[in-house]
Formats: sequence, C-alpha cells, structure tokens
Amino acid sequence: MRYKCLVLDHDDTAVDSTPQVHYPSFVETMGILRKDMPLHTLEGFILKCFEPGFGPFCTDILKMSEDEIQTQYGIWRKHTEKTIPDFFEGFIEMLWKFKEAGGILTVVSHSEKERILRDYNFHGAPDPDMVFGWDSNPKKRKPDPYPLDEIMKAFSLKPSQLLMVDDLKPGLQMARKAGVDFAAAGWAYEIPQIHDFMKKESDYYFETVKSFEKTVLY
Repeated sequence: MRYKCLVLDHDDTAVDSTPQVHYPSFVETMGILRKDMPLHTLEGFILKCFEPGFGPFCTDILKMSEDEIQTQYGIWRKHTEKTIPDFFEGFIEMLWKFKEAGGILTVVSHSEKERILRDYNFHGAPDPDMVFGWDSNPKKRKPDPYPLDEIMKAFSLKPSQLLMVDDLKPGLQMARKAGVDFAAAGWAYEIPQIHDFMKKESDYYFETVKSFEKTVLY
C-alpha cells in the first residue's frame, strides 16, 4: 500500500450527506429564521460551504445571532439524528480492502463522533481505529493539525505514512500544516469553482472512488 493510514473526512467524502441531510436542514432553518430571503440552491449552498465556509456563511453573510446559531444547530442535529446518509458506491468495499491489507483507518470530520460511528456501523463499514469529530474546543478541530498529530502519536507514524482525504479546504489546510499528503474527494459533486481550486492545490484529485482505491491500494 502507498499509505499506512487513511485520514478520512466524513460528509461528502465517505457519505453523500449534504443533499440527504445538511441541505434539507439548511432549508428548514432558512424557513424559520430568514423567511423573506431567497433560498440558495443546493449548488449555491455547497459553494458557500466552500467559501467562506459554513460558519462564516451563517455569521457574516446571513448575520445570525448567537441565539439563531443555536436554533440552526438544533435543527441540524435533528436532521443528523433522523437521517442516516448513504456511503458513496464502492467506498465501503474499498475500506474493507484497506483494513484487510493492514491499513489504519481514521476519521477527522466536523460531524459529531457518535453520528460518524453510527453511520459506519449501520452500513457495515469497518470500525475506524480513531475518530475526531466536532469538538467544543476550536483548537482541536480541523483545520488545526491537532487530530493529525494525535493520530501520528497514537500509531507511531510519520507524516509520509498518512493520506488525508477531504472534499473541502479544512482538510487540505490541516494536511499542509502537518506535512501530510492530501487527496481531494471529487466524486460528491461537479462544481467548477471547487474542482479547479482543489485540483490545483491537492497532491491528488480523484473524480471517482475507484480511482482513489487504485492509488491507495496498488
């Protein structure tokens, strides 16, 4: 194998969760908090999550107050609780091949750890060896390199033995800070602005899960 350890984002990298969970949550939130504002399309929503990022989108563009942020968070948690997103086709099979070949499987995501583990368990994916989800301490969340540093420490790994896989910039930024190779997961959506940036800035850009598998396993 080219890499001993995979560090996977969850949403829109392993699971197809934005159209199934996050965008419907956003639509409900807007219907409650911003009824008179034109609704972003799914593609428009994804672009805002890319730039400036979901947090700044809420605070700087939608001008949500702290109380509104908590309302949004509650609606989002309701959606993540009731809907289990699907893994992308071929992804689970690839994870099993990687684990059976002796690979270390880890997850670093802005989703909550319990939801990540639920998704893996429900769909029969191999248990991750380590998971970093949304942490109350911002210094421990990606793009801070803390999760990668902890993974390397736990498994006695060098940066060259890890591959970070993510569809958006926080994973890329985290990988660069830690000296870890980065692969862009380009299979979730086809949006030129995101495609062009990620292809230029990443060590690898994979348009399909199969091309990702071939690079990692062979």
